[in-house]
Amino acid sequence: MNSVVAEATGGGEFQVRIDTGEHSFIMDEPLELGGLGSGPNPFDMLCAAIAACTLMTMQLYVRRKGWAIGGLRVRVAHSKGRGSERDRFDRTLELGDATAEQRDGLLRIAQRCPVHVLLERGAELTDAVSESALPAAQSDTEHAADIEQLCKDAD
Repeated sequence: MNSVVAEATGGGEFQVRIDTGEHSFIMDEPLELGGLGSGPNPFDMLCAAIAACTLMTMQLYVRRKGWAIGGLRVRVAHSKGRGSERDRFDRTLELGDATAEQRDGLLRIAQRCPVHVLLERGAELTDAVSESALPAAQSDTEHAADIEQLCKDAD
């Protein structure tokens, strides 16, 4: 099971250290919102997860197809829903010198990246209180395998 651990650093009101098991980084809020501006905020990280997963998926698909496409980039913007409206993520793909057929394939595979699928499907979130120290974070080893399988299925 994949897990991360967040812990207050003591530096500023919002700054936290994230441990993924293999990597550590700082998350924070911008100065204008009371943070130190020392790292991305949680919504930046969510956008980054969508963008990174999409790009990783497209890159693997391009390699499997043997295509020579340069200049793949992904931009994800987040708009907060108001009231009962749902939040919105707008993903824009830069597909370099891809042909029309390659663009169609890349768009289809982008829409199947594991993070996109998770957000569309929804997820269950549970809560528990620990009576002892939290176990160490464990890095996700399934994401790359998920991308590999969906690219195989797309062939």
